[in-house]
Amino acid sequence: MRLQMQAIHFDADPKLLNFIQQKLDKLDTFYDRITSGEVFLKLDKNDNTKLHTKLLEVKLYVPGGTMFVREQGTTFEEATDLAIDTLKMQVKKFKDKRNNARAPKVLDGATEDEAVVVLTEETEE
Repeated sequence: MRLQMQAIHFDADPKLLNFIQQKLDKLDTFYDRITSGEVFLKLDKNDNTKLHTKLLEVKLYVPGGTMFVREQGTTFEEATDLAIDTLKMQVKKFKDKRNNARAPKVLDGATEDEAVVVLTEETEE
């Protein structure tokens, strides 16, 4: 998957970028039609403490839609792991919706021998 990574107001270490790339490449095992993505790395400056909260935003593009997640953590690695968990659920849900929308439906009460297949087109309301 082709990823475009942007570190906002700082220079990201190449090791961090490789870590994020490797983690996001694992999403291909759940849905192989992910075309590309964008990753934004930000430092959230807190006035009360000198620690910076790390923000990670990921936008994935798939045919027919996009998936977006925003996570924060004490390190970018922690935020990446949280984002991967959320994206796994989103990818699985998206894939199930796509497969269920295309699957033919059998009318209730029909036996297998006389099963009537009804093709429906789902509309958004």
